[in-house]
Amino acid sequence: MLPVFGHLNPDTDAIASALVYAHLLSRQGTPAQAYRLGELNFETPFVLQKAGVEVPPLLPALDAGTAVALVDHNERAQSAPNLADLQVTHVVDHHKLGDLSTMQPAFLRFEPVGCTATLLLKLHREARLSVERADATLMLSAVLSDTLHFRSPTTTPDDREAVAFLAPIARVRDVMAYALEMFAAKSDLGDTPAAELLRMDYKVFAFGDPALAQRWGLGMIETTNPAYVFGRQAELLAAMRAAKAADGLDGVLLGVVDILNGTNRMLVPGESEAQVVQAAFAAPTVDGVADLGDRISRKKQIVPALEQHFEAQV
Repeated sequence: MLPVFGHLNPDTDAIASALVYAHLLSRQGTPAQAYRLGELNFETPFVLQKAGVEVPPLLPALDAGTAVALVDHNERAQSAPNLADLQVTHVVDHHKLGDLSTMQPAFLRFEPVGCTATLLLKLHREARLSVERADATLMLSAVLSDTLHFRSPTTTPDDREAVAFLAPIARVRDVMAYALEMFAAKSDLGDTPAAELLRMDYKVFAFGDPALAQRWGLGMIETTNPAYVFGRQAELLAAMRAAKAADGLDGVLLGVVDILNGTNRMLVPGESEAQVVQAAFAAPTVDGVADLGDRISRKKQIVPALEQHFEAQV
């Protein structure tokens, strides 16, 4: 069975795409099994329940040379710890090319769309395979999640068309109401420890000269209730400082995205981070918070600005 998995600290797209792609590969004659690289956020169990699908198991330790398929990522820092020793045979992703290398020619599908699930729908249609209801629900949910129901600047016409195609199959009559249900589930953070909140949607990136690269942890909390998050600001800033020290990072930032208003107020734990945020985004930090306005996409608006900043320092 070919293991199929998304990135560390998986979001709804990483989980849904692993499940859908494993099913698609199996239907095409390559038996595959979906796995996850970490615990689920609060939105994804809601989606899996709606789809009637079980949570995929955690990825076990894999021997060197094991063939694997990646979805929704292609960088080692965001993947299995021994990815360099594994044989990557398939990648379906909507992010920029990272540091992935393969032992043999691989099937690669990259397109600049808002969600990996949009590409998986294309693969179904290109193969002239019907889309089953559970898979339609997973893909529909992933697109709505990754694009914040088309609020994100990463949204493309392909994503909108995918939602229109999938909603009837998933038997979702009111897409807006369903998206709001998903976002409400995502926002129900309860008494989750601050360290877990930080890492729910958290990736580590290397910026600048590879020989002297700076490593930064970039987290995102997308919520319909940002007031709750800022009510725990002191806890979150402390968790960010602890993560920076524990992981040997050069900086940690946490964007708090107000889904309904399309704004991002970023938590900034220290002076060194504040200097970078000022330089990269022209955003001053006041009492640990920088207002980034409508920069709500880590992939399209946060990471590129930081890359440009650190490349200019070389």
